[in-house]
Amino acid sequence: MNTMIKVVSVLCFVVLNLSLLGVSAEHGLRHHYYYKKCPLAEAIIANMMKDIVRDDPRVPPRLIRMHFHDCFVRGCDASVLLNSTPNNKAEKDAGPNLSLKAFDVIDKIKGVLEYHCPGVVSCADILTYATRESVHLSGKFPRYDVRGGRKDGIISLEADALTQLPPPFADVNQLIQGFAQKGLTAEEMVTLSGAHTIGVSQCSSISGRHVNFQNTGKPDPTLDFHLAATLRKECKSDNSIVVMDRFTPGVTDNKYYHGLLQNKGLFTSDQTLLTNFVTKKEVLQNAYQPSVWAEKFIRAMIKMGEIEVLTGKQGQIRKKCSSVNYKKY
Repeated sequence: MNTMIKVVSVLCFVVLNLSLLGVSAEHGLRHHYYYKKCPLAEAIIANMMKDIVRDDPRVPPRLIRMHFHDCFVRGCDASVLLNSTPNNKAEKDAGPNLSLKAFDVIDKIKGVLEYHCPGVVSCADILTYATRESVHLSGKFPRYDVRGGRKDGIISLEADALTQLPPPFADVNQLIQGFAQKGLTAEEMVTLSGAHTIGVSQCSSISGRHVNFQNTGKPDPTLDFHLAATLRKECKSDNSIVVMDRFTPGVTDNKYYHGLLQNKGLFTSDQTLLTNFVTKKEVLQNAYQPSVWAEKFIRAMIKMGEIEVLTGKQGQIRKKCSSVNYKKY
């Protein structure tokens, strides 16, 4: 009996200490994951990102979008970074990902970390940490804590990206269902949609809302008349670039939701958030309570960054983020 009590006591002690260390029993991630093998990893990424963003403010929205596209396809395993091979067309070359940029940023950070700590920091973690810095540097957000320990996937398929990424023409029900499949609620979906407050898009993603919506010959009636006219001037071709937020396109803030209330959502998947009671309620709260949205956005970004992660002996730590290691590394 005493032995049983001692065993239970030890187990409780271990569980308590794992909890204090930030270890997730669910998926094996933990805070300060690299403090032994590469203690300066997060600091190196933070310092590099500060310099990179200072020189090119377009980087934060590019990495935030890349992180989303990575996590929604096979989980946050850096599969979106893999190049296609003669025998396989990778996610990177799928239609929705052709406009992704800043792969060079991840490669640059990976190169420095490989110099300091060879074979230690995964590309999946680098992308997650760099995204955290992107949120911090592009808005009035603290550098929130992110767990590490993700491993890199070895599979990247064009077909997965085509079927798992929500398209810009999705309606609210499709969005709710798609996010639910990734373990995210309707409220979190609306919160994460706020990432459209920063960055740009190609005109092809507007799906003709500004000029010939659903082959009606007229603009989408849910699109602000003046914005539609502006887009007709700006969209000289499908490859033309337009900002997603007409208020503060270079800042991560809650102005995106103000735009929705004025029918200035760029995509169908934006404006559709007003067509459902639950999602509209979230839009209103996010528009008029910016501090509440900021807190929710951080929580949702952390949760998204832990979707279907590979940990432990799963996956690998790539030497180069664009290719799988075929030899032991």
